Amino acid sequence: MSLLLLIVVALLLVLGSGAAFTYLYAWCIERRFPPTGRFVEVEGCRLHYREEGPKNEPRGTVVLLHGASSNLVESMLGLGWALSQSYRVLAFDRPGHGWSERKPGLSEADPARQAALIAGALRQLGVRNAVIVGHSWSGTIVPHLALDHADVTGAILVLSGITSPWPGGTIGWYRRLIDSWTGWLLLRTLAVPLLLMLRPWIKEKTFWPQPAPRGIVKKGFIPLAFRPRSYEANMQDFAVMYDAVVRQSVRYRDIRLPTVVVAGDSDEIVWTDLHSLSFAREVPGAELILMPGIGHMPQYADGKTVLVAIEALAERIAPARVGVGYA
Repeated sequence: MSLLLLIVVALLLVLGSGAAFTYLYAWCIERRFPPTGRFVEVEGCRLHYREEGPKNEPRGTVVLLHGASSNLVESMLGLGWALSQSYRVLAFDRPGHGWSERKPGLSEADPARQAALIAGALRQLGVRNAVIVGHSWSGTIVPHLALDHADVTGAILVLSGITSPWPGGTIGWYRRLIDSWTGWLLLRTLAVPLLLMLRPWIKEKTFWPQPAPRGIVKKGFIPLAFRPRSYEANMQDFAVMYDAVVRQSVRYRDIRLPTVVVAGDSDEIVWTDLHSLSFAREVPGAELILMPGIGHMPQYADGKTVLVAIEALAERIAPARVGVGYA
């Protein structure tokens, strides 16, 4: 057997083993972490959401949008359950994540497209004048809800969010890879096993300098992000992210809804100086809450401060809230 043939056989064995592991892992994960909410169909996509609220009339509506490699269960852990004692809370799996569907193609990852689908779901659920909270990657989405979907949006809060272009951010090669057959194959064979080996480091980096909450991976249903389709959606999000914020950042000065930006000054995942401070400067009247010594997950490090900021926004727009209740 020639050396070339040996290499081809070895490569096929590695790819085959990776594919078998990837799909077996996904099969197990989907049975261990099933949907916890309900579904609403928007433009042919089923979006998974969780709705919770107080026994009495809610004081308003808060919508929670999660970041990368996450889902609505984590949103409920971080903020949702506490808010639901007084507010109608709607937490969504973003399109392609958790148990929400996404159509094929990079264009479906665009923040404006995701915002349109979420806004469509909110209209079906009878939401008006909501406080929209976007963490991390969802910082790219909430400006579109304020600019283009003000019928459902009353105020926005960007939490450690990605909002602005950064030096050297053009990554055309990565976009081409993710949108190629090579990328498709890698995401279904080798990417997930490699990612699982890096997961402990990723978790530590995400919460640093604070420790990760005990059991957060299982309690937050985080393994759902390591299924091929969800991981592909995550990579597509990153592939379109830079071009998206370049286009949308010139519109931030047109936001006229109450806006709060919350971030930790020790965030090493999303640079606070570049994103949060820039966004707060661009949006007229935006309030910036900078949390000293806090990293990328303020909702766990100092949840009270984040909750107070959300509640203050809800009360600020309360006079315009007429007949808001459960749909």
